Amino acid sequence: MKAYNQLFQLLSGGLFRFTYSLVKSNEVAEEIVSDVFIKLWQIKDRLPEIENLKVYLYTIAKNFSLNYINKHYKNTIVSLDELDVETMIELDGPAEMCISADLVQQIRRVIRQLPPQCRLIFQMVKEDGLRYKEVAAILDISPLTVRNQLAIAIKKIGETLPVYLQSGFTMVSRFSHS
Repeated sequence: MKAYNQLFQLLSGGLFRFTYSLVKSNEVAEEIVSDVFIKLWQIKDRLPEIENLKVYLYTIAKNFSLNYINKHYKNTIVSLDELDVETMIELDGPAEMCISADLVQQIRRVIRQLPPQCRLIFQMVKEDGLRYKEVAAILDISPLTVRNQLAIAIKKIGETLPVYLQSGFTMVSRFSHS
């Protein structure tokens, strides 16, 4: 039970952000994350068979989210490209605290303006800490697509913030390392 609680503490925040980016409801996202961990508890005897638990849980969250969307929006066909993915940047390290509020707002604005799939991939890799292969498995796309979408995001952030880049600002480079 202790390991289960530690796993919940470790992954629930990222799963919530990911799920929220799909369903756009705090309550529904919380319920889906709870359902993901209930499912995990139900299959606890089969856990040794699962190669990558993190990818497995994100895939369950994606499927539960898409099931919710399909159930509640029966007449609407929704693809990942059409979903409005809202990202959140958590700045809590010493270097990040030195960044002006204006710059943080500009970065958030640029991220919100990215195409939906590009935003989702950026969030999963740079905010949730997933690897390219994990994101590819969760979204059922190739790792090359993940890399290309992330490159687009970083390029757009760089194009929008030239003043900060020219002055030696390194925030965007923080996002460019995996």
